[in-house]
Amino acid sequence: MASSFASLKKSRQSSLEKLQTEIDKINNPQNNFSREDDRFWKAELDKSGNGYAVIRFLPPSNGEDMPYQRVFNHGFQGPGGWYIENSLTTIGQKDPLAEYNSVLWNSGIEANKEIARKQKRRLTYFSNIFVVEDKSNPQNEGKVFLFRYGKKIFDKISSMANPEFEDESPVDVFNLWEGANFKLKIRKVDGFSNYDKSEFITPAPLFEDDTKLEETWNSQHSLDEFVNENNFKSYDELKSRLDIVLGNTKSAGMSAPSSVDQVDHTDVPFDGGTPIKEETSNDENLDYFKKLAEA
Repeated sequence: MASSFASLKKSRQSSLEKLQTEIDKINNPQNNFSREDDRFWKAELDKSGNGYAVIRFLPPSNGEDMPYQRVFNHGFQGPGGWYIENSLTTIGQKDPLAEYNSVLWNSGIEANKEIARKQKRRLTYFSNIFVVEDKSNPQNEGKVFLFRYGKKIFDKISSMANPEFEDESPVDVFNLWEGANFKLKIRKVDGFSNYDKSEFITPAPLFEDDTKLEETWNSQHSLDEFVNENNFKSYDELKSRLDIVLGNTKSAGMSAPSSVDQVDHTDVPFDGGTPIKEETSNDENLDYFKKLAEA
């Protein structure tokens, strides 16, 4: 981890290798934070559901190892209400819903597997960003924010670090000197936000002046809070809530909750802890879940 701006600059070559290693861990795995937080930035959408902005992903904050953190969560409605919780699998612990989904999936019964698909984990990433261009809210330009994003955008980060073709050079997009700005292009497709048109541009320093770079780096937020155990409910608390949602009073049996999620019903395994490669970003879905839960 960088303990000073000078060490950050000195280690910028090795940061790409470390990023590639961490991305490989996610892509090849081994065995609910407030949305009212003003530290977060999000693109404003027009009436058609489209949005555009230019942002720069930033390096690890002072004293931290990685430029992103990832959190697994669940959001679905059962007979007893809504289950909107962060998953303990995020921090490598056993999670009651992950265990329940494993039971459903391993039963071999297609109806049970469909239930597991509908209440599966969703994956969200958190990073620091610098807002380069935000015409809808120009007051955000030149400032550092936290940014919440999903697998689609992370795949683009991964592709830059691990290019597919020989004529392409790997890029650590989080690097202040050798990274690249990101054109965030959002379209509404089949009722959901789509990021396929988003792209990184030619690598270049965020600023030519190291003083401005250091000022930006010192403005970053800690990401460790998102994986701090104190921000997760205990296994027993989650189990109690899950029993209520499933309509059980003693144990989480095979009651079948319904789900409003209409996205990504691809078959996926459930083992209680292994990150799911097929996960997609469902920020708008979780917003919807939260509003319904508070209604």
